[in-house]
Amino acid sequence: MNPPVDGWVPGPFGLDALKGSTVQALRTVLAVAHHVTAATRLADVMPLLETDRRVAVAYTAAPASANTGGLDTHLRDLGGLVLPWRQAISTKWDLVVAAGHGMLEKLHGPVMTVSHGAGPGKLHPRNVGSGPAAARAISDLIRERLVVGGRVVPSSIVLAHDKHLEMLERECPEARPVAFAGGDPCLDRLLASLPYREEYRRALGVRPGRQLVFVSSTWNEDSLFGRHPDLLLRVAAGLPRDRYQVVAALHPNVWSFYGKRQVLAWHADCLRLGVRLFPPEEGWRAGLVAADVLIGDHGSVTCYGAAIGVPVLLGAFPEDAVAPGTHVARLGALAPRVDWGRPLAPQVEDAVHAFTGRVHAAIRGDITSRPGEAARLIRGEMYRLLRLPDRDRLPDVEPVPLPASHGLRAA
Repeated sequence: MNPPVDGWVPGPFGLDALKGSTVQALRTVLAVAHHVTAATRLADVMPLLETDRRVAVAYTAAPASANTGGLDTHLRDLGGLVLPWRQAISTKWDLVVAAGHGMLEKLHGPVMTVSHGAGPGKLHPRNVGSGPAAARAISDLIRERLVVGGRVVPSSIVLAHDKHLEMLERECPEARPVAFAGGDPCLDRLLASLPYREEYRRALGVRPGRQLVFVSSTWNEDSLFGRHPDLLLRVAAGLPRDRYQVVAALHPNVWSFYGKRQVLAWHADCLRLGVRLFPPEEGWRAGLVAADVLIGDHGSVTCYGAAIGVPVLLGAFPEDAVAPGTHVARLGALAPRVDWGRPLAPQVEDAVHAFTGRVHAAIRGDITSRPGEAARLIRGEMYRLLRLPDRDRLPDVEPVPLPASHGLRAA
């Protein structure tokens, strides 16, 4: 269907909400995505409301990031009603839900924010410039984004852990009264998926007797991929194909910034060697549940892997980018490092012995202090802000989808 000539999307909101209406929703909700990473987290959260016939949900992309490439297409592929930003900021909403920060002060309605990763654990990258260096804020807790024009922007801030509330108190005390510990919906779904591990392995084509090695890189120059652009080729060449199968996930910002065609072209040689490269939207979580060993860095995927019981090898770990005392710092203190000058296969085998159930549980406990409760707590907060009674039936924690239609292979 072609969009209207003026770019304005009709729907159950604004002054013309009743025109064309079949089901008259009591409340309207806007889901705001700043990048693909945020959109994937919203896909965990918004279904908590979308099944309620009292509520109508629309989506929009906030033009507040350098990594918005592919975002509009992804939102439309989700099948939701997608509004242009100009219309979103010109409409009154009963609730705005975002998994990122930036320009949220332009929206009309109470704003609830959730984390789009494994919680605050990294320091925000330092800007390039000629002025003197200064202390860096903790990502997800940046004061300049939480407070705009002398007012805290969110009406509610969902953090995964009680200790994150203490970090917020230090970084931006004005925002602490609207924050609460609501758990981590992504980690809850990963844990709910563990009983189906063999199904994920079958979907990935893992043959009996082979180990599944998951390679993960966050974005930026200090990431694993940033430091080793030939990363996947090195891993594939260093692990015998009769004993290992390699899958990989690059941070969605890599795909957004360079484009899917470029990323796939860079890795065409790896794909020919049998590496499976997950697309940025989904598939990596199924791969993580199925994995035997993870080679990663200081990104959220590496932390999630360690939290659900996957032994981790750190191929890169920039100490100066990690916030002290966080789950990321604990992972850096416990996980062995890859020595890229030595054969890789023995290091992968040894990684299994570096982790115990107690270590995995400690990292898991660092990420969330409300295990298994995120769906219930977040949904309850959304209904509070909507001024609607919550539903009686507790929300289900859905396992992550099978990766069959998401993996990218060489032809």
